[in-house]
Amino acid sequence: MQTNFTPEQLADPTTARSNEILRACVHCGFCTATCPTYQVLGDELDSPRGRIYLIKDMLESGRPADAKTVKHIDRCLSCLACMTTCPSGVHYMHLVDHAREHIENTYRRPLMDRLLRWTLARILPHPGRFRMALLGAKIGRPFAFLMPDARLRAMLDMAPKSIPPVSRNDDPQTFHVADRKMRVALMTGCAQKALNTDINDATIRLLTRLGAEVVIPKGMGCCGALTHHMGKTDESHAFAARNIVAWTTEMEGEGLDAIVINTSGCGTTVKDYGHMFRNDPLADKAAAVSRIARDVSEVLMDLLPADHAFTTPPRPARDGVGGVPTHRLPADQGAGPMHVAYHAACSLQHGQRIKGAPKELLARAGFTVLEPRDAHLCCGSAGTYNLMQPAISGELKRRKVATLEERAPDVIAAGNIGCMMQIGSDASVPVVHTVELLDWATGGPVPPAVTGFSPRATAAPPRLR
Repeated sequence: MQTNFTPEQLADPTTARSNEILRACVHCGFCTATCPTYQVLGDELDSPRGRIYLIKDMLESGRPADAKTVKHIDRCLSCLACMTTCPSGVHYMHLVDHAREHIENTYRRPLMDRLLRWTLARILPHPGRFRMALLGAKIGRPFAFLMPDARLRAMLDMAPKSIPPVSRNDDPQTFHVADRKMRVALMTGCAQKALNTDINDATIRLLTRLGAEVVIPKGMGCCGALTHHMGKTDESHAFAARNIVAWTTEMEGEGLDAIVINTSGCGTTVKDYGHMFRNDPLADKAAAVSRIARDVSEVLMDLLPADHAFTTPPRPARDGVGGVPTHRLPADQGAGPMHVAYHAACSLQHGQRIKGAPKELLARAGFTVLEPRDAHLCCGSAGTYNLMQPAISGELKRRKVATLEERAPDVIAAGNIGCMMQIGSDASVPVVHTVELLDWATGGPVPPAVTGFSPRATAAPPRLR
């Protein structure tokens, strides 16, 4: 793609990077085939190629963002399926991040948009505040029909039926092991600590069982992804900087072999810290953090030998043998390997290019792994997307749940809390994190979501507009 930035514009490192990305695009349109919003809406401007044209025009002209551009950029999930598909290697993630920052700095949104985005940025990254908000949403849910804005209704619907108690495992501390194979820091996250404490608990049990000393560093918090994708660069960098300092302190102290991340959306951002801070005094430390940041499945591939003896949980029988309830199994199905439908989170398969490890680990543990149709397409969660774009998100969720459940699984596994909440809100089988199943298979407890499961009524998705 030909670009016409001025030398003065290219003096800005972020604009220079966007120029490189734009020049790599050859207009081929391969990205339209895998873009979820283009699949749903059928509008060229809601495809990566269309958005690239909008971004190019906006950045080259140096003008403030307009309502049309904002509308189509806001509809982007940042699922990054286009980056997996692109034969030219267009780094769409860095380009759309720049566009969002430009929009945040130059466009005055309607009052309700500003209030909602401000509220999300002030609540979601802070577990304590988020817990209080979830409690309020739980109380207010019966009155959701009174809300005039679909986004407010989506926020009320987000609250789980029960809010888990705080897990003290998330406090700064070290989980020692007798025969240490590696020393890792576990990123405990922000929203995940309020929504589902079982994931970190299972991760700590699993890692220590396999010989990894796990440290929960002091000063660690939100990765910054939520505000980063809103274009709030200063806020997101402040969160990230605190993590960089916390992890570097451990790296320079007793040392770290890896920073383990069990929320793939966070992992994609942390692995990009080196780029985010490339022109910052923290550049070297940020790059060092990114080099050792790893998804939990990557670490488990190293820790779990091929000949590890698993205690494979049986497939639930019709009467709930072993305390595991029946999940709509046909009469001729009983004991045997559990059937696990694996949902590949976009941030894992497209953002981090990790596709095989989670499925291989589950298969090695004795589970029968099922893959849905269109596994490359997003479930519609995408950070705050399901709250800010509930109609499109609802349609993507409907499609994803349908393709997962047509495989008749006993359980659905994923590696990202946002996907788990999104799919679990409509799924008729339990949705758990991959590490919960692997913890179970290596001697841990039955995942609470499985033991306490009861089917939910499926709500109709919001109507697309």
